[in-house]
Amino acid sequence: QVQLVESGGGLVQAGGSLRLSCAASGNLFNLNAMNWYRQPLGKQRELVAGIRSGRSANYADAVKGRFTISRGNAKNTVYLQMNNLKPEDTAVYYCNARVGDGWGRGESDYWGQGTQVTVSS
Repeated sequence: QVQLVESGGGLVQAGGSLRLSCAASGNLFNLNAMNWYRQPLGKQRELVAGIRSGRSANYADAVKGRFTISRGNAKNTVYLQMNNLKPEDTAVYYCNARVGDGWGRGESDYWGQGTQVTVSS
């Protein structure tokens, strides 16, 4: 089992910045990737940014050049630096961990509780 705890959401004006943090604990031996998703009210959850072991980070087109995902030194933390925020970035942001089964046959998803980001115009 893996537990994820997010922090850093809040209310900010358009053009402002926020930094989200996510700390993972539990069985992290086969932790393959950590991602940030968001879900605007009444819409589907969407991938914002992800980082997988040994690969470059990937971003949704809507946030490229504004958001940066990074891992902490301990590798069990992930951050999302959000700059030049726009009202359309308003959503609940979820941290996601993707953990392998150890035999290369599949991965399991774990989710944090979510943190609200609200950008006012």
